[in-house]
Amino acid sequence: MRRLSIGGVLLCFAVVVLGAYVRLSAAGLGCPDWPGCYGHLTPIGAEHNAVSDAAYAARPLVPGKAWREMLHRYAAGALGLVILAITALAIRARRARLVGVVFALALFATVIVQAILGMLTVTWQLKPLIVTLHLLFGMTTLALLWWLMLSLPLSSWGDASLRGAGRAVQGGGASALNSARRLAVVGLIALIVQIALGGWTSSNYAAVACPDFPTCQHAWWPHSDYRNAFVLWRGLNIDYEGGVLANPARVAIHLTHRLGALVASLALILAAVFVLRQRGLSKARPRAAAVLAALALQLFIGISMVVKGFPLWLATAHTAGAALLLLATLALLRSLSAR
Repeated sequence: MRRLSIGGVLLCFAVVVLGAYVRLSAAGLGCPDWPGCYGHLTPIGAEHNAVSDAAYAARPLVPGKAWREMLHRYAAGALGLVILAITALAIRARRARLVGVVFALALFATVIVQAILGMLTVTWQLKPLIVTLHLLFGMTTLALLWWLMLSLPLSSWGDASLRGAGRAVQGGGASALNSARRLAVVGLIALIVQIALGGWTSSNYAAVACPDFPTCQHAWWPHSDYRNAFVLWRGLNIDYEGGVLANPARVAIHLTHRLGALVASLALILAAVFVLRQRGLSKARPRAAAVLAALALQLFIGISMVVKGFPLWLATAHTAGAALLLLATLALLRSLSAR
């Protein structure tokens, strides 16, 4: 179970980052059908079919984009098999109670929903709501696998360290523990909202709406259209590649994402600093420091991305940084939940 959880975390992290790369490199519709690619299992077979099949005349094959999209699907399929193995093992060893069967089934259900969202992302032509949900469920899958890994007994990162945290917490008193846990939960909620805003910004191609920092279009509050910025459903049969919103609506989305970053940063800093200042929470301090380090890295990436003109590698790293910050925040919360 430990090997599967480690492999699952690493593979899921790779899938999330690869998915961001596919989306940001405009390869999300590199294969306009699902689960295959122009009716084939690989882009190699698609190269011959896509030329002669009139059904794909409107979207001709671009081999580079097709390969990026299919590699992401192959990795996601492998992750699904890992999670299936975790679920089967949890059911088989349910008497040992290493992993709750309900937790394992929830993990399996999450990856099934994620697969359905992956299909709809393609068949509904990059609809922003579906793309954002696809990102959120990918992060949820990563979070559940990480929580599983941290919760397994007899591991250097899991039960042993958490028992030490529990002893330290008792010395600090229940009041400090409860306050720290509440602050960590608030920080986690703020981070989840911010990740959703990031997905909405990316799926609506609103990142480049503010090409300067800290201002936006050389103004602190430029003209923006909030009425159209957050309309979740605009109907089907619309090709969303490249975005459909006017610039004022994209500006509104980008500004909201920046404000969300400020709120999430303050919430996470407050939680981490509170833990660092409590003597009784000494065992949780390394994880609080990890939250601050991951937050500093993510803010640096986000600002650099704007200043340098949104290069692809930095935009992809921004998603990786969000995933790392999520893992650090969950690790902190897990240590504060130990008994």
